[in-house]
Amino acid sequence: MKSTKSLLCLLLVAPGFLTIAQEYSVKSPDNKIVVNISNGEKLSYSVTCKGQNIVNPSSMGFEFKDEQPMTGNFMVIDQLVKNVNEKWIPVVKSKHAEILDNYNEIHLTLKEKSAPMRQMELFVRAYNDGAAFQYKLSRSAKIGDRQIVKELTAFDIPGDPKAWIAEYKGYSSSNEAEFFEHPLSYLNEKSIAGMPLLMEYSTGFWVAITEARIDNYPAFYIGTSGAANQLTTKLVPLPGEPENGVKVRFSDEVCSPWRVLMIGETPGTLIESEIIQNLNDPCAIKDVSWIRPGMSAWDHWWSGEVKMEMPVIKQYIDLASVMGWPYMLVDWQWYGKFNSPEADITKWAPQISIPEIIEYAGSKNVKIILWLYSSDVNRNAAFRKAFPVYHAWGVAGIKIDFMDRDDQQMVNWYHDIIRCAAENYLLVDFHGAYKPDGIIRTYPNMITREGVMGNEYYKFSNKMSPEHNVKLAFTRMLSGQMDYTPGGFLNVTKEQFKNQTPAVVWNTRAAELSKFVIYESPLTVVCDHPDNILNQAGADFLKIVPTVWDDIKFISGYPGDYIAMAKRSGDTWFLGVMNNSNSKDIEIKLDFLPAGIYEVEIWADSKNSDKDPKELKKAKKSASANDIIKVTLAKNGGFVALIKRK
Repeated sequence: MKSTKSLLCLLLVAPGFLTIAQEYSVKSPDNKIVVNISNGEKLSYSVTCKGQNIVNPSSMGFEFKDEQPMTGNFMVIDQLVKNVNEKWIPVVKSKHAEILDNYNEIHLTLKEKSAPMRQMELFVRAYNDGAAFQYKLSRSAKIGDRQIVKELTAFDIPGDPKAWIAEYKGYSSSNEAEFFEHPLSYLNEKSIAGMPLLMEYSTGFWVAITEARIDNYPAFYIGTSGAANQLTTKLVPLPGEPENGVKVRFSDEVCSPWRVLMIGETPGTLIESEIIQNLNDPCAIKDVSWIRPGMSAWDHWWSGEVKMEMPVIKQYIDLASVMGWPYMLVDWQWYGKFNSPEADITKWAPQISIPEIIEYAGSKNVKIILWLYSSDVNRNAAFRKAFPVYHAWGVAGIKIDFMDRDDQQMVNWYHDIIRCAAENYLLVDFHGAYKPDGIIRTYPNMITREGVMGNEYYKFSNKMSPEHNVKLAFTRMLSGQMDYTPGGFLNVTKEQFKNQTPAVVWNTRAAELSKFVIYESPLTVVCDHPDNILNQAGADFLKIVPTVWDDIKFISGYPGDYIAMAKRSGDTWFLGVMNNSNSKDIEIKLDFLPAGIYEVEIWADSKNSDKDPKELKKAKKSASANDIIKVTLAKNGGFVALIKRK
């Protein structure tokens, strides 16, 4: 790491005027991406890649309650240039065993030229696969809270790129929505669009807007200023505040999340990117030996209602044991009444025994994860008492549900929960959750979260199309881990599909297996009933597929069409291909493999999979890095393969 004081500003003095316009720029290590900062009457930024505009000059700054806005007219009182090129080892290998953190940064300290002469710091980074910036605000002269009502960060997008947009009706949601393809001009000032927001530019670039390292600050959504493609930052209001009300209260320094632009010439650059984790702080947990990724059985999805009975729970523990999975998740009603003042998250329901469950699971080399309702966790700070109790019981983790918010207060609550869980050696899986922001780097016990329209929607919706499943890999997954809960083995055709109990899944068995390779979730919760998995076609694959990876490679695909990916665990590669509702043939080049001869074991759609989606075709063949695998995908189909050196 190298840090130097450096004067980068160019002073442009117009004759007869005292106004000074200052221009700063920071380039990515490969010099392709450039972020420009213009400090004049208004503060603004722009981004280019290979000379092409990615973001036109766009506003920066803040509006406050009981203060005048901070929008420009700053003097630069300090500046620091930093060049970083280092590698770090993640505790949880979501994508890579070793992560390169390589960027150039400029850090500007800005102060208003006239009263009230408030100060703001701006950090701007350029990576080879994107750009990011972050604000830091200080105390004001008045002692007490400052209150942000609006962040003025805008994204003036050139042209009218194709975009994949998830819309929400308000700011309180579980972030579970479809991503629909629209021209970007579809958005308007009333839009509340979630992130990541993926765009395909006519100039050949793929760009996604999202955020990283959300702490003591709300998440943001996308709308417009009223002008086409003038995207605005819509911070989530504090509870009880109107949309134009207070979003952030702070009495000391506060940092905004990083505003992130993921940039590449293929969507694969974005999928492979580690920029979100790189923008977070290093691991804060000293002893990480207990943080163990893996698969989990789950007792809820299959029936439509939980069967909170000892024989059923033991049946799922047996499933995990037979499959070699380290976890079993005991879902709601284990402590009886939930979301109720009478709820006690340290007492189990009378018909079950948590000590017996944990003892039985331990005898099968399985650990238990417990579900909790967020209000029961928070009431009277119950988690501070319960988490040490869970650790004493031998519980491995917790799943907390129904937060459905991402305002400043809720963001801070997440951090309280994650830290307390880490102190008590507990993994965390949030449902009813906002999108990931890379905190898994800092607190790797925050191992997965929902914030995705996943398999549970098959129970009560017709939205779970193969197109939706393909799009998730290009959109929602860009922000990080997602607890989609794959593994529905009652596969049916579109014509056979209906909402029912037990739940059925509208894709082929091979497509369902591909979710385990393609989707990112170090704790992967498998949804189906033991009877639907054990001794069924494809169950053997679920015994061997990892949940963490040493390397990943995007092979080919397009949002809503198909995706093909390769992921490596040790010396073994796994291929996953997921198709939309149109059958097709594709070719997979094996040039990502080192030289040598390999055995390829395949689980694929059969000729009959269009009619019987449960049917799988298995095969083995030899191959080398020079070979191409030809794959025939059924409609709603998929393909997986294991590649080992001979």
